[in-house]
This record gives sequence, structure tokens and C-alpha cells, in this order.
Amino acid sequence: MTGGTYTIVYRLSAPATVAVGALGEHRLPAGAYAYTGSALGSGGFSRVDRHERVAAGEHDVRHWHVDHLGGHPATELHAVRRLPDRDAECAVARALVDGPVAGFGASDCDCDSHLAGYPDAERAVAAVERAHDEV
Repeated sequence: MTGGTYTIVYRLSAPATVAVGALGEHRLPAGAYAYTGSALGSGGFSRVDRHERVAAGEHDVRHWHVDHLGGHPATELHAVRRLPDRDAECAVARALVDGPVAGFGASDCDCDSHLAGYPDAERAVAAVERAHDEV
């Protein structure tokens, strides 16, 4: 199965306090959030399918930071962009705006965050498209 880098755009319909594992609770304003990750292991992009199931309420296990945001009741998965066969997770994350939660999704690298916040989903998707096209 093909893997690579991916970015998921979530829409948060109302301000919410999200408990993000060891990172603690964070108050996030309504808006859109772009999370960039990698799916380079043997399962490839099946990791994205899992994130989609969490967002749909079909999977309750919260393993990664993004599961806590994606599984929040006020969160809706809006879009997914994949970059097959490329290990560009950090490059994409750095090309997006600064994240609202330090360390989010970046516990295994030196990035500030792999979560970027935007006022609306359209701006988030446009930024993600640019970042994926430029790396």
C-alpha cells in the first residue's frame, strides 16, 4: 500500500477545550485546523482512513495527538491532501502558519507543531494545497 505525507483539514464549529494527551487541555477557537502527518510504514495511507473513522465517531481509541482533535464532537473532517511516496511531513508543516498547540504532532521531530490554525476551512485548504505543491 502506498504511503507518504498527508494533511487533514478539520473544521471546528464552535470554540472547544480539547484534551491532547500529555500536552494537556487546550482551548481552541472555532475555525479550521490543518494537521500534517506521515504514513510511511507498511500500512501506508491506511493511517488516514483511521483518522477518518475517528472523526466519524466509528473509532474511539485516541492514540495520536490528532485523534483528540479529530474525535472531538465539535470537529468535522473537511478535506485530506496526500503526497504519495514523499517524506515531506516537516517541510509541509513548516510551510503552514504557526500552530496553536506547541508540540502537537511533533513529538518525534524538532518542529514547533504539526497543527496549523486558520479562520476558515477555505483558507486552510488553500494553504495546504500551496504547501503540498511547493515541497
